[in-house]
Amino acid sequence: MTDPATRLRNALFYPKRIALVGASADPARLTARAQLYLRKHGFAGDILPVHPREKTVLGETAYPTITDIPGAVDFAYILLNTPQVEGVVNAVAAKGIPAACVLADGFAEAGDEGRALQERLLATARAANLRILGPNSMGIITLNARIACSVNAALEAESLPAGRIALVSQSGSMMGAIMSRGAARGMGFSHIVGTGNEADLSAGEVAGLLVDDPDVDAILLFLEAIREPQHFADLARRAHAVGKPVIAYKLGRSPYGAELATSHTGALAGSDAAAEAFFRACGIARVTTLEGLLEAPALLVGRRPPARAHRAVGVMTTTGGGGAMAVDCLGVAGIEARAPDQAASDALDAAGFAHHGRLLDVTLAGTKPDRVAAALGALQQAGDTDLALSVIGSSAQFRPQDSVAGILRARDAGHAKPLAAFLVPQAEQSLRLLTEAGIPAFRTPESCADAIRAFCDWTTPRAVPAIAPVAHALPDRPDEADARRLFAALGLGSRFAVLRNPQDPLPANIPFPVALKILSPDLAHKTEVGGVKLGIANADALREEAAAMQGRVRRMAPEATLTGFLVQPMAKGLGEAILGFRRDPEVGPIVLLGTGGIAAEVFRDVTLRLAPVTEEEAMAMIGEVKGLKPLAGWRGLPRGDLKALAQAVVAASCLAAREDIAEAEINPLIIHPEGEGVTVADAWVVRR
Repeated sequence: MTDPATRLRNALFYPKRIALVGASADPARLTARAQLYLRKHGFAGDILPVHPREKTVLGETAYPTITDIPGAVDFAYILLNTPQVEGVVNAVAAKGIPAACVLADGFAEAGDEGRALQERLLATARAANLRILGPNSMGIITLNARIACSVNAALEAESLPAGRIALVSQSGSMMGAIMSRGAARGMGFSHIVGTGNEADLSAGEVAGLLVDDPDVDAILLFLEAIREPQHFADLARRAHAVGKPVIAYKLGRSPYGAELATSHTGALAGSDAAAEAFFRACGIARVTTLEGLLEAPALLVGRRPPARAHRAVGVMTTTGGGGAMAVDCLGVAGIEARAPDQAASDALDAAGFAHHGRLLDVTLAGTKPDRVAAALGALQQAGDTDLALSVIGSSAQFRPQDSVAGILRARDAGHAKPLAAFLVPQAEQSLRLLTEAGIPAFRTPESCADAIRAFCDWTTPRAVPAIAPVAHALPDRPDEADARRLFAALGLGSRFAVLRNPQDPLPANIPFPVALKILSPDLAHKTEVGGVKLGIANADALREEAAAMQGRVRRMAPEATLTGFLVQPMAKGLGEAILGFRRDPEVGPIVLLGTGGIAAEVFRDVTLRLAPVTEEEAMAMIGEVKGLKPLAGWRGLPRGDLKALAQAVVAASCLAAREDIAEAEINPLIIHPEGEGVTVADAWVVRR
């Protein structure tokens, strides 16, 4: 018996009998395209148009309903308008068809009525083991099998170059755009899928079906949102195991892009920083340019993520200006063009190259293959770079064979370090020669830098640390004292007392001077309403200030529920951090670390990881926050207790086990000298 994944894979990508429900007999209409394209591009199976009146549609026998089609059907493409879709899905489910695609929009993204319609479709499909692609899907193209079941106008092309790269796109229009851009550079695809709104099948699940396909070497993702993150994590783990890179381009890096992605698909948009952390944790390489999406596969296919990325490259150029462009774009992307180390310098000296600085300019050597090969071979010997990059000038346009010969010789020398090339002029023949030789070649310095950065950032999928739920009860509307008790249960205890009214005595274990704060489940930012007073020297001053604070806050926040006062000893350390946890709407639990205090929201000097994290990951996070670098003993400054800070990050990340918590924060977390720990100065928690 065929397992469900294989059955679904065959139905989606290799169907032999395809029903086109709503196919039009008018070749000028959109709903005729799928049938026209299937035959135009060589589909040899059965096309089964469904039309209530026509006996034939575009030369194929037509059927009044799905039910009237004799025999089994592998795949149904529903081309009807939104109000007609529900009845057809019922019929498709009743016939036992394993997979269907819905072209129409107007479902969950269209409001409550559309959402209810979508839920009814899913209930019907699940009961019948029917899987649905879309709604709002432009279909599926399996190029090696000559199956073009799509209405995308890019299929008007006379021929479709097949290749070994699969594309899964949430945007239907981008299916054709990326395919046409690839074809223009001689790049073919194995599969192209539009997942649309993903009411059922997510991009991650669809891409996961392609991992074991022998025609696929790499999987590209064009994403507007991350739905069902567990599918992407599973996809990436399995792809890594078989050596197939997964490369993503995701919209939403700006708030405006995130807004458009949300309104287009009906998906909740999370933060881009959370998406970045998600891709890194899963081992998905992320590019930020469309050209990079097309050009990065040549760099990643056949390779593993760097065991320890240096984020540096050696650059050789035959054109000073072009080399400088590459160095500049690499730097903007966070990749250093690094001067040759001792090993590379010795090899350059032995080959007779004068060298200094970050750029090895061999202009005088021109395109002499032996000299270019020697220079690149020397750069490949550097122990502190990830890649050797050749920047080629005008010779690439006018003498393609000569311009690439040296690079090919360097490749044949057998060095393990990757080689790549950036061609400054428009030089299609040189690009083709390099591509055929398996050498990554880039058309622009921006895409070159983007792909190299993606390679350096590419990681092995992380193992998720095991954590136990934190057994601590929280009220429905917690205030700061409740948040502190929660963090104390995680091992981040701190001394404090709660006063219910201004006249309550302060416990003896809280020494003066103290900080006084209003307690309220409604006030996350107490300073803004006069709810914080520092450095109170004695009991009389405490009572006086508490009464005054109560009056101030009631005037400035009359709707807030006040539950008392929190008092804690004043504390001073070497630095302050913000430590936060939240459930991102796209990727789930994340932990955040950054420069703390009132500067936290101004400078946004933060780093994120998927939660939970290990202590090693927490230490890496500390190293990424600029404001915390002085605490590592920078320029002789006293060292902070970074180990205690890392342990605090691990502790906060364990909130991932608490499904009832939406977000929590300590700001500031005061960092004391090495060996003296950290102090919670302010805390907050929000329940789901």
